[in-house]
Amino acid sequence: MIKIVENHSIYQELSKIIAEDNILVDEYIKNHTYTQLGGAADFFVTPASVAEVQEIVRFANQAQVPFTLLGNGSNLIVRDGGIRGIVMSPKRFTAVRRDGNKLIAESGARIIDVSERALEEKLSGLEFACGIPGTVGGALYMNAGAYGGEVKDCLDKAVVVNQAGEVQTLDATKLDLGYRTSNIPEKGYIVLEAHFALQPGNTDEIKAEMDNLTFKRESKQPLEYPSCGSVFKRPPGYFAGKLIQDSDLQGKGIGGAEVSTKHAGFIVNRNNATASDYIAVIEMVQQTVKEKFGVELEREVRIIGDELESN
Repeated sequence: MIKIVENHSIYQELSKIIAEDNILVDEYIKNHTYTQLGGAADFFVTPASVAEVQEIVRFANQAQVPFTLLGNGSNLIVRDGGIRGIVMSPKRFTAVRRDGNKLIAESGARIIDVSERALEEKLSGLEFACGIPGTVGGALYMNAGAYGGEVKDCLDKAVVVNQAGEVQTLDATKLDLGYRTSNIPEKGYIVLEAHFALQPGNTDEIKAEMDNLTFKRESKQPLEYPSCGSVFKRPPGYFAGKLIQDSDLQGKGIGGAEVSTKHAGFIVNRNNATASDYIAVIEMVQQTVKEKFGVELEREVRIIGDELESN
């Protein structure tokens, strides 16, 4: 009963900040993740302005309500018990504009779409991103990369909302961008937009490179099944996929989740998997590779949320 009263109060406060149509109650996160996994969020909100983002952050802080930012869920596993408190999605922030040789992209835009816009504008430097499924905000969060390129190679600055609800403009050097990491989670930043510094290029050459990378991706990755993408970081001196393949784990699974037979670095939701299935396969892979090769695989994918309560 206490939970119901608290949730009603939170809803009332949120409805003062954003339109009620932009507040979903008990919304299943599996509807918003690439793995199609995840229990319900207490409140799933989609603000339509920077001011609304600021006010939601301030309210969550003042009321001590748990707060989670969710992009398009491409590199994320949400546990079956869902997420308490407020989950904010930047899905309404998708604008991309050109400023000289820069592209300025809002956080909810797909990084794939930004790379396509760069092609249209004859700007080079984002070709590597043509197959990365995440949002701009997510790409900065983990310094996303592929085929030898990464966000830090072309990011000039980012506009964020900090934990106090203030808007800040930060040089890329202030984000501590490293291999699949940044200080964005540690600082609690909410990315509003990214400024990518690019170079004038030749349309045919840019397109040829993007077509080449798209072919590699489509021929090697199991895009026919829901997945979170590459699960593990590359261990020093090794390739995660090769270690998993050499451990004879392809096709092995638990419940509805299994190691892809097409690319060993991917775990796919092959048959109505639960998040618990998916996480169990990750742990099985880590344990097996450690036993066979003495290598500890570190997750690239994030796991958040609550375990499902047993009856």
